[in-house]
Amino acid sequence: MNVIEIKNLTKTYGKARGISDISFNVEQGEIFGFIGPNGAGKSTTIRTLLSLIYPTSGSATIFGKDCIQFAPEIKKEIGYLPSEVFYYDNMKVKDLLKYSASFYKKDCSKRIKELAEIMDLDLNKKIDDLSLGNKKKVGIIQGLLHEPKLIILDEPTSGLDPLMQQKFFELLEEENKKGAAILFSSHILSEVQRLCNRVAIIKEGKIVTVEKISTLQENNYKKFKIETKSALDKNYFQISGVNKLEVNHNVTSFLFRGNINTVMKKIAEIEIANLWIEEPDLEEIFMHYYEKEA
Repeated sequence: MNVIEIKNLTKTYGKARGISDISFNVEQGEIFGFIGPNGAGKSTTIRTLLSLIYPTSGSATIFGKDCIQFAPEIKKEIGYLPSEVFYYDNMKVKDLLKYSASFYKKDCSKRIKELAEIMDLDLNKKIDDLSLGNKKKVGIIQGLLHEPKLIILDEPTSGLDPLMQQKFFELLEEENKKGAAILFSSHILSEVQRLCNRVAIIKEGKIVTVEKISTLQENNYKKFKIETKSALDKNYFQISGVNKLEVNHNVTSFLFRGNINTVMKKIAEIEIANLWIEEPDLEEIFMHYYEKEA
């Protein structure tokens, strides 16, 4: 069962680019990453999905219901954190959260306290007196206080310090274990790599690929670095699948894609002092997709 289904979603702003022909789905219980640089169309997709703006064409459903037609009903089960949060400055944090909770027709006071403890937020402070990071925490608690079935996060960690990011990720993993599906938009690839099962890569308003993170890593290049007793001839590793070959004194490095045994046979024939084989990180894979598209 898909919690979110997006079909050929397009939003144009006159001549300015919005999103074009976006399609992907988020399965039940999944943490789904939505990545692309700033301005690629992530927020536009999310706002259209939440019927904060209306699509030019295409459609989207959440819990099997049309996003626009059933918007008020759907929103009761969604927690949303926008990339930037703005509040009434004169309110105290606890009053604002109480006000937010009143929309869900259930008692959320226990949950608010729990979340405030986890996120280390003082509920008695005035919103006006909060730092950017603490305002972000208010947004996180606001998005999670009613225990939603679907959590939609747009660049959620901006403004949070590393320790808080860590706590926030643990909190998300907890919610996910309880059964919540999560759509997580980010331009910080390490976050996505850590949390998500699958990922959609967006570029200039279009989806470049939708893949499992594990597949993205498997089908990609491995990084080899070989230290030898004496410098190798540059032609030694001229075999198919080898890219970006560099020989620097006794260290040879290259990227390889293909049957790993062919490289290992070549390595076995030389005197080596050391060997490193690494998975490329998502950053490098991402650049590969961007360059390939370009």
